[in-house]
Amino acid sequence: MEQRVRTVVQATDQLSAAGLTGFLGGRAEIALVGAGRWVDAEVAVVAVAGLTGEVAAQLRRRAERARIPVVLVLDEVGEADVPTAVECGVVAILPRAGLTGEGLLTSVLTAASGRGVVAPTMVADLLGHVRRLRRQLVAPESERTTLTSREVEVLRLMADGLDTAEIATTLSYSERTIKNVFYRMTTRLDLRNRPHAVAYALRNGVI
Repeated sequence: MEQRVRTVVQATDQLSAAGLTGFLGGRAEIALVGAGRWVDAEVAVVAVAGLTGEVAAQLRRRAERARIPVVLVLDEVGEADVPTAVECGVVAILPRAGLTGEGLLTSVLTAASGRGVVAPTMVADLLGHVRRLRRQLVAPESERTTLTSREVEVLRLMADGLDTAEIATTLSYSERTIKNVFYRMTTRLDLRNRPHAVAYALRNGVI
């Protein structure tokens, strides 16, 4: 019999964890390892609602300790998720809606073989991200550090003491959109946190 793929499962809710481990644990091709034993695994399956900045940070920390491919199951896949996921060691992004057991198994086996499984509908997002990076590399420094009007709106409300939910309500966006705006801005400008971002905006006279 062929060697089984050692797989670790991590999910933010018990129902997802039970479903994933129940299915994968019953497959002859898979050998499950304990939830905290990433260093013993060949592939990680991670199920979360969305790829927030906090989730991305956790994945990066995991990647530093155990360099294994990650199959990511998301409730909702946003425009910024593909490039962010790739930076975090993710090789497969699977929208929870329509996900089948066989599709999950194929993704895990493909990830173990060293290949990625980005859905065809997400390729355009990834290519667009690459093109934006290329434009940034040839753009003047002043252009790369310019804040967009939406970023300025978010920072102004942060400076007024509003939290993410209040900012989303005020600007008529979802909380996820606000988190993505903040994450992309802080990553681009190398800002550590909210106070650092607000201080940057104040120093540059944009709020």
